[in-house]
Amino acid sequence: MSLAPRAVLVHRRTEYEELLARHGTHGQAAFFLSSRGRSIEEVVRRHERTRQALREVAAAVPLTWRSARVERADLDRFLFAPEDVVVVVGQDGLVANTAKYLRGQPVVGIDTDPGRNPGVLVRHRCADAASLLRAAIAAGGRAEELTMVEAVADDTQRLLALNEIYLGSPGHQTARYRLGSDGDKGPGEAQASSGVLVGTGTGATGWLRSLWLERGSSAGLPAPCERRLLWFVREAWPSPTTGTTKVAGELGRGQGLQLTVESDRIVVFGDGMEGDALELTWGQSVRLGIAGTSLHLVT
Repeated sequence: MSLAPRAVLVHRRTEYEELLARHGTHGQAAFFLSSRGRSIEEVVRRHERTRQALREVAAAVPLTWRSARVERADLDRFLFAPEDVVVVVGQDGLVANTAKYLRGQPVVGIDTDPGRNPGVLVRHRCADAASLLRAAIAAGGRAEELTMVEAVADDTQRLLALNEIYLGSPGHQTARYRLGSDGDKGPGEAQASSGVLVGTGTGATGWLRSLWLERGSSAGLPAPCERRLLWFVREAWPSPTTGTTKVAGELGRGQGLQLTVESDRIVVFGDGMEGDALELTWGQSVRLGIAGTSLHLVT
């Protein structure tokens, strides 16, 4: 017997909850903000909107379904199942934070603060939750397949990201490595830099776009569903032993960027989730390319 679908509501702590965790009481948090010329009232209102959104979305889950909730900080410990429908209740960035832990489950993005969030990935309102949940499991339901990037290390560690993957020193100091492409003869170019960024079309509105503009790149930014990635080396340093001839490029289907570590430690993390990173040591290598899985975003 197949299991009933499970709605997994993903959320994160609100600013108000973080203030309470830090200061202990509402009064202490209010005093802290007032000492910096801010009022706690708007923070509380945003907190209440988020909590109300979670209540409305939870009430929209069909009675025959199962349900669960997971907070952003616990995503790396939560076990998503194939029959899950993932409902991200919050900001666009929370969808990206969640995507790396999924393997094709449909995702519904609910915007808790319309007008404050761009709404690129959280495109829907709470009132639409019931119909979106039904659409998520319906045959032929409308969805976008957003391209993701993956990093696969030589010890089989694997990392997925929706926006971008960054490789560099854990202390944001100089990273030393060799960089090459699939099929290159030789070990690749020795480089010393602030790290390497490989991004998707979804990430082309953020960090990737910043580097693209800075370089005046002639390569067009990819669209979110396009099977193409762009990569940039940040602040490559020329020296007698390090080069700067490979500092930007693009990757299509089946193409990969190879990096071999030549320093004590390099971290690899996706979408700003530094707490859930791969750690590579001297001599290890990692390949970056288009992921075999996509984010199934219900539209």
